[in-house]
Amino acid sequence: MAHLPGKLVVISGPSGVGKTSILRRLLAEVPQLVPSVSATTRPPRAGEKEGVDYHFLTAEEFEKRRAAGEFLECCRVYGRQHWYGTLVAEVAPRLAAGAWVVLEIDVEGTLSILDRFPDAVTIFVEPTRPDQLEARLAGRGTESPEAMARRLEVARRELLEAHRYRHRVVNEELEAAVAAIKRILADAGLPPPTPSPDTPTGAHA
Repeated sequence: MAHLPGKLVVISGPSGVGKTSILRRLLAEVPQLVPSVSATTRPPRAGEKEGVDYHFLTAEEFEKRRAAGEFLECCRVYGRQHWYGTLVAEVAPRLAAGAWVVLEIDVEGTLSILDRFPDAVTIFVEPTRPDQLEARLAGRGTESPEAMARRLEVARRELLEAHRYRHRVVNEELEAAVAAIKRILADAGLPPPTPSPDTPTGAHA
């Protein structure tokens, strides 16, 4: 039987809200979801792997592929020189095969995606209180004061755009947030996981 068309799932939220932790848990618990690996012009950080964390492209290669229309969405992040984007090749073949592909992108990217995939399941993750973002970012110890101020300004702007998303989930507690997103996906028609060939399908008479 032919595969049914897949669906895009978009998860967004301000820096420090816990999107990465939520997505990691979702991918571990919902095998029907397939992650899309973003492309970026920034250099790899310690421990990051090509094709796993990101597709690391030079600025010239990124621009060439952008001009050729190879991105579903792309933008510069936090006013820096580095670009991020979602390659068509990461998404289109999987959707054609019936997969549910999940993207972790920002608000600007989501609006671009909705122009082409208006039925995408869009989920915005919010903090319980806006001041939690500053505490979480400060706790990482990886940002300069200038970079943190820039991220917080972007976060404030993104929170004002949360109403553009079909669903909003408050990340007060990780387990509850993941459970809420699972319910959203189930209501959107996420198919059940495919049984393993070794999994019994029923009792024998």
